[in-house]
Amino acid sequence: MLAINDTAPDFEAQTTEGKINFHEWIGNSWAVLFSHPKDFTPVCTTELGYMARIKPEFDKRGVKIIGLSVDPLERHASWMKDIEETQGYRPNYPMIADVDYTVSKRYNMLPALVSGDPTQRTPADNQTVRNVFVIGPDKKIKLVMVYPMTTGRNFDEVLRVIDSLQLTAKHKVATPVNWKNGEDVIIAGSVSDDDAKKQYPQGWRAPKPYIRIVPQPHG
Repeated sequence: MLAINDTAPDFEAQTTEGKINFHEWIGNSWAVLFSHPKDFTPVCTTELGYMARIKPEFDKRGVKIIGLSVDPLERHASWMKDIEETQGYRPNYPMIADVDYTVSKRYNMLPALVSGDPTQRTPADNQTVRNVFVIGPDKKIKLVMVYPMTTGRNFDEVLRVIDSLQLTAKHKVATPVNWKNGEDVIIAGSVSDDDAKKQYPQGWRAPKPYIRIVPQPHG
């Protein structure tokens, strides 16, 4: 299984916005790859519409979005019309047509032995293709989330996690439970008290010696 800090597998694929090489497509950005077991499924229809609605929030954070299903491009195009009609937003990001299951297999979402016509597969056949991967500019996997078929994903949570990932990549801090952008953070355990005093001359609040709380750093 792919784990955090593994290199995200590279691939070439056809998408609704043309052929891409994944690592080249990411470039110096962050990226979210989120997969769907089947086109024309109800939960995923709501998810793709909501992702289109909040895409400006990802844009502000320098994060690219890309979806994936094993269905062919022509089915993606038809599904997008349904999404716009029912959700009020048309997907404004590429959708991968993983018809040969290459990406799903490389990301451990389908077994290596899967083959055959993707249009003959049911949502239940593909139920493990329901993941979220957050990938950094270094092409390393930063987050993996796996959801069941019947539970819609919380993309507001993905944004929250990205805020934390981008902050902690820049500063030696960690974010506490339910943290949101702008709230206090915790000085990372790897930072000694002596070094922390240089970085935070105003000091910190410490309910216990190992919990050193400071305002969120900026810049």
